[in-house]
Amino acid sequence: MQYLYNLTRRNIFHTIMFLQSRTYTVESVTSGHPDKICDQISDAILDECLRQDAKSRVAVESFGGHGLLVVGGEITSSAKFDAVEIAREVYRDIGYTAELKIITNIVQQSPDIAQGVDTGGAGDQGIMYGYASADTPEFLPKVLVQVHALAKGLENLRRAGESWLRPDGKSQITVEDGRIKTLLVSVQHDAAVEQDFIRTRLIEKLFGPIIGDLTGIEILVNPTGKFVQGGFDADTGLTGRKIMVDTYGGLLPHGGGCFSGKDPTKVDRSAAYMARFAAKNIVANGLAKSCLVSVAYAIGRAEPLMIEAADEAGKDLSALVKKKFDFKPLAIIERLNLRRPIFRQTAAYGHFGRPGLPWEEVIKI
Repeated sequence: MQYLYNLTRRNIFHTIMFLQSRTYTVESVTSGHPDKICDQISDAILDECLRQDAKSRVAVESFGGHGLLVVGGEITSSAKFDAVEIAREVYRDIGYTAELKIITNIVQQSPDIAQGVDTGGAGDQGIMYGYASADTPEFLPKVLVQVHALAKGLENLRRAGESWLRPDGKSQITVEDGRIKTLLVSVQHDAAVEQDFIRTRLIEKLFGPIIGDLTGIEILVNPTGKFVQGGFDADTGLTGRKIMVDTYGGLLPHGGGCFSGKDPTKVDRSAAYMARFAAKNIVANGLAKSCLVSVAYAIGRAEPLMIEAADEAGKDLSALVKKKFDFKPLAIIERLNLRRPIFRQTAAYGHFGRPGLPWEEVIKI
C-alpha cells in the first residue's frame, strides 16, 4: 500500500515538473481516424445496450481495416440489438462509404468477474487519473483545448462544405518556452487537390481562427506530400488505442485502461471520470490553480486502494478529496448518473472539457 502512495506522489511531482518544462507536444485525431472509428462503434453499441437496459454489463472491442471489421467482447444485458447495423451506421455517419465485411463474436461476461461486480465492487483493477487547471474556461491546459479544436475543426470544415476534405486526420502542437513552436496537421483529402491549396486554405480557415497570430510558428500540413488514402483503406484501427487523445493529450499520466466500449462498472472509465470531476471542482472552487487526482482499485472490491491528490505546488489535497468525493464504483455511477446512453459522443475529440457531460459539472464544495 505504501508503495502505491509513494508511486502516486512521484507521478504528481513529475507531472508538475513536466508541465513547467521548456518543450512539450500534444496531439489529437479526427473522428475518421481508424482507431476513433473503432471507439465510436464500441461506444455506440454500449449506448444501445444502456438505452434498453440501464444495468447492462458491456465490454466491447472493435478492430477494423482494409474492408474488414471485427466486433467482439462480453455483454450481459436484456437489450436486443444488431451490432452489425450499428457499426455500419456509425461508419456511414463519420463519412465513409466503402463496404465493410463485419464479423461479430459477443459472449456473456465472465461469472468470475460478475460475482465481484454484483456486490458493488470494481469491474477491474488499475490506476486512474484526473486533472484540471485554471488555464481555460474548460479547466484544461490551453494547448490541449487548441489541439482538439484543430482536429474537430477539420471535421467542421468538411461538413460545412469543404468537399475536398476527407474524414481521416491528425493534429499536433509543439510548445517551447511557453509559446507555440510548431503546428502540424495531416488531413485526408481529394486526390485532385494540390498541397499548396490545402495549406493556404487551412491557414485561412483553421489555424488562424483557432490559434490567432501565426507569426514565427512553423506550420506543417501533410508533411509526407499527400494524404489521399485514409481510414480503414490505409490503416487498421482498434478500440482504446488513442487513450492519450481521450484524456490529456500526452501532458498528464494515464492509468492504462481505455474508456470506449465499457459500461460504468468498469472503473477504467468511471473512476477516471470521477477523478476529473474531483480535480475540476477543486480548481473551480478556488482551492487550487491545478489539481491532479489519482485512484487505484482491486477488482471486486468497492473501496479504492488509494486516493491521492495534489495541487500545482505539490500540496497534498488527498484528505479534502476523500472527504468531498465518494470513489466507490456504485457511488460514482449514482453521482454522475452514468447508466445512460451518453458515451458515443465522448469517443472523439477528448472526454474532458466538453459541456453537458456529468463529470464536467461544477458544484459547490
